[in-house]
Amino acid sequence: MAGDSKNKKTGVRILFGVVIGMLAVSMLLYLVPQGPNSAETSSDVVARVGDQTVTLAEVHQKLDDIRRNNPIPKQVEALYARQILDQLVFQKEVEYEAKRMGITVSEKERADRIRMYVPTAFNGDTFVGMDAYAREVQQRFQMSVPVFEDLVRTGLVEEKFRKLITDGISVGLPEIQDEFRYENEKVKLDYVLIKPDDLLAKVNADDSEIKAYYDKNKANFQIPEKRAARYALVDLAQLRQTIPLSDDELKALYQQNIQQYEVPNRVHVEHILFLTVGGKTDAEIEEIKKKAEDVLAQARKKGANFEELAKKYSEDPGSKAKGGDLGWIMQGQTVPEFEKAAFNLNKGEMSGLIRTQYGFHIIKVLDKETAHTTPFEAVKDSIRAPLLLQKVDAEAGNIADKISAEIRQSNKTTLDGLAQKYHLSLSETRPVAANEPLLELGNSQEVKDQLFRLRQGDLSLPIRTDRGYVVISVQQILPTHQGTLEEVREKVLTELKQQKAAQLAQARAADLERRVKAGEKFDPAAKALGLDPKTSEAFARSGSVPGLGSGKQLSAAFSLKFGEVGSPLELGSNWAVYQIIEKTEANPADLEKQKKTIADTLVQSKRALAFEAFRTALEERMKKEGTLKLMPEKMRGFGDVG
Repeated sequence: MAGDSKNKKTGVRILFGVVIGMLAVSMLLYLVPQGPNSAETSSDVVARVGDQTVTLAEVHQKLDDIRRNNPIPKQVEALYARQILDQLVFQKEVEYEAKRMGITVSEKERADRIRMYVPTAFNGDTFVGMDAYAREVQQRFQMSVPVFEDLVRTGLVEEKFRKLITDGISVGLPEIQDEFRYENEKVKLDYVLIKPDDLLAKVNADDSEIKAYYDKNKANFQIPEKRAARYALVDLAQLRQTIPLSDDELKALYQQNIQQYEVPNRVHVEHILFLTVGGKTDAEIEEIKKKAEDVLAQARKKGANFEELAKKYSEDPGSKAKGGDLGWIMQGQTVPEFEKAAFNLNKGEMSGLIRTQYGFHIIKVLDKETAHTTPFEAVKDSIRAPLLLQKVDAEAGNIADKISAEIRQSNKTTLDGLAQKYHLSLSETRPVAANEPLLELGNSQEVKDQLFRLRQGDLSLPIRTDRGYVVISVQQILPTHQGTLEEVREKVLTELKQQKAAQLAQARAADLERRVKAGEKFDPAAKALGLDPKTSEAFARSGSVPGLGSGKQLSAAFSLKFGEVGSPLELGSNWAVYQIIEKTEANPADLEKQKKTIADTLVQSKRALAFEAFRTALEERMKKEGTLKLMPEKMRGFGDVG
């Protein structure tokens, strides 16, 4: 089955036993393959590690692999690219250091790890053959055998480094006791959160205050240069009304792309999966089978809800949340046992237990379609829209090309002349600053750039916008100047009210603290100040109070006694005041129960820190030695990387 587990980390690699389960459930996992060094095919090197290189082509490949399963917003593409680069560089740094230190991976070590990841490559102790092995690797990991085996080897090298660096790390009893207290000491609060935004309606400013604020901060109220444009538009919406489109054209396109409308044999299935991969013993597999049989019996009962059973019992993370729904599958798309069962069932029927290399499945067919060609009339409307758009775009582009040629040939060309000759609509924009939206033309950045680059009287070449191609001319320029109070009054008033609201929030916080410390009850004192008191649940330093803050932000509360009031706490632009209404000390009797878990967590944390320190130190050393050279300036093509 095609995988659906979405891994949003860049440059996924095989690392340690913690990913064995994920690798085994290969139909649910997408791995980003580690390709070979591509220096011989690309000179666009972004990093050099010893005699190895990392190229832009490799970074692009990794991004493309991720995009196949997870759309990457343009604004974070640069971050993804940088993380990919860092990982590729580190992989080669580890390779370099391993050679220097004589750390190697034996063929037996690699073979044992491959057997762990691809148990079906062996029938007992007999290798199933290279063809079957290659198919299995391709199906599970979407990569070739050489790439996969190199991935295993590099993962083992890094594993050896981790073991070398972190094996001696341990934690002492004082550390465990401190963490025990950190996780188990709890407090409960009465509190208020005072937001300046909520107080804006309570503050006012008279003319004298507004003028005083303006006079004091006059330099902050500059009016930037603004420009207005006159423009002629090749209007796409207008063209759509005039361009004809016949049924003959639609039929011709339908016939030309008839393969798109051929629907193969397919079934829409959902399933419940009970995994048996990951080195399960025969006894464990028998227990899993009994559990699967029990769920099958539940599913066969009258009125049973298959989707709810899948959500409760299925071990397929890709479909579990969707009630086991795998969507439509076609022949040849999944493993033989699953395919045979699915295609032999009728619509609405459910299978018995189906055993595959992944485990036991219960399959239900929601719908079924035999191979057919969707008729023209059924898809006619879906063909019309893109064909019309294509013809409109072509006609608009043709007109834009003619306009471009005319503007280039003569500096006497005018907007009015172009509009008359090519039947364009003429209009004007309001004056806008460079940082303001140009709403009349879909806030096109290219139009705005031209607007602030052109001289008055000049024409731009046609610019593509959401509305069509536009030619602009600067109609008016309002230069930068000091804003008068009349011009910027609204902005001055907004800033002044925000300042006064912030001061009022701080004053209310201080006033509430004073009242409660003077003996007033928290809730009545807060309400008297127009505030909304709330009570938290008991929380530890590692917890939080929803809507208020984290245990870390509220750490001062843990040093207070029952009934004490914390000093007003600034949380961003907001203020908080709280009183301790309950305090629970860590129970020493629970230490023994939690000791191992806490110790394991602390060791893992210290190991992660130690390995990251090794990574940083290795990179710094290699930079000083000259064996590592980074060229991040070549990454400017990714998103917003500068």
